[in-house]
Amino acid sequence: MCGRFTSTSQLSLLAEQFRADPEGAEGHQPSWNVAPATDILVITASEDGARRLRSLRWGLVPKWAKDSSSSNQLVNLRAETAGTKPTFKRLLAKQRCIIPIDGFYEWQDMGKGQRKQPIYIVARDQQPIALAGLWETWHEKGADDAERLWTCTILTTTPNKLLATIHNRMPVILPPETWGTWLDPASTDADTLAKLLVPAPDDLLMAWPVDPAVGNSRNNRPDLVEPLEGHEPRTAG
Repeated sequence: MCGRFTSTSQLSLLAEQFRADPEGAEGHQPSWNVAPATDILVITASEDGARRLRSLRWGLVPKWAKDSSSSNQLVNLRAETAGTKPTFKRLLAKQRCIIPIDGFYEWQDMGKGQRKQPIYIVARDQQPIALAGLWETWHEKGADDAERLWTCTILTTTPNKLLATIHNRMPVILPPETWGTWLDPASTDADTLAKLLVPAPDDLLMAWPVDPAVGNSRNNRPDLVEPLEGHEPRTAG
């Protein structure tokens, strides 16, 4: 899964990297501990293919949900579910987004009686990572369209060699050559798009243990991503 991540890159850098208009992301502040139920940066494409950076609430509320309570929010969605269940297959066909992040945290089980250890995972070149996401709009029955809640979720898949040593799931990381297809509004075949939802290459990422303080979402500072003393980044070899 992916329950926390960092988002500190400058908007100008993301706008250039993803060729997206940053106008909809004014006021975005860097965060070293992004948590669910907060507004996050995403990249969407309009019907004419124009890309833009915007803020959506992290935690997808399905259109059919009776309310927007936390019990209805999907922070992560399994790629297998998105590719097979009709409700989410519709989103996969028409409502996709990219979630640009710097890195993400995962909690590794250290064995019986021991506290889980947070691990920070980034690209080896430490450039922004493009996560595959889906978005949705929701509003209470009878409410005005202006009151719509815009939400999103991060798609997850089976782990690659590195992540398998940490957790049994990982977010779907889209390589640059797939960004065009993923954001193209003309790409509407869910079965074809589902084939992009695969584990990242084994040599893409590196990881290291970090301060357990990251477990408290109120802690938000640059040193949260620093390796614990005596630890070096590890890779899949």
